[in-house]
Amino acid sequence: MPVSRLVVCHLGGGCSVTAVRDGQSIDTTMGFTPLEGVPMGTRAGSVDPGALLYLLRSGVTLEQLGEALERESGFVGLAGTDDVKALLQSDEPAARLALEVFAYRVAQAVTAMATAIGGLDALAFTGGIGEHAEPLRERIVEQLGLLGAFATHVVTAREDVVAARAARQLVERDLRRTTR
Repeated sequence: MPVSRLVVCHLGGGCSVTAVRDGQSIDTTMGFTPLEGVPMGTRAGSVDPGALLYLLRSGVTLEQLGEALERESGFVGLAGTDDVKALLQSDEPAARLALEVFAYRVAQAVTAMATAIGGLDALAFTGGIGEHAEPLRERIVEQLGLLGAFATHVVTAREDVVAARAARQLVERDLRRTTR
């Protein structure tokens, strides 16, 4: 039976949540850059622009701000590491906070994506965290009870295959151009 309304949570070092209706991507948490959306291993995710202005006006340089948003935020900023396995095994309050913030923000994003496609038939988890961090998947799904019943799936990410296909298409395109 085909899934009409699907939300895909690609959760790894980088993260995105995507709404798919009838096989077509409708919306995603990523914006102009991969910084937008849910928190990630080292990236902040969506941030109030006013906070960024405040930091710049307080003397933080543009370079420092960029470094903080790209490499010193997310799990690293909240708990000191982006090792999710270690965070799941830790009893430290910072580790628990980082995991709770992440699960809450992913659940928020799933709810927003479900709104974009008029409900939720299935939720797919992929990527390193999505595939291997069952306690985080459970925390996310627990928070989605308001969406009613939906199927949950874990899908092995095959980014290498997708990249290879894209590269092959580019090469074939270039070959067609040069043989004309």
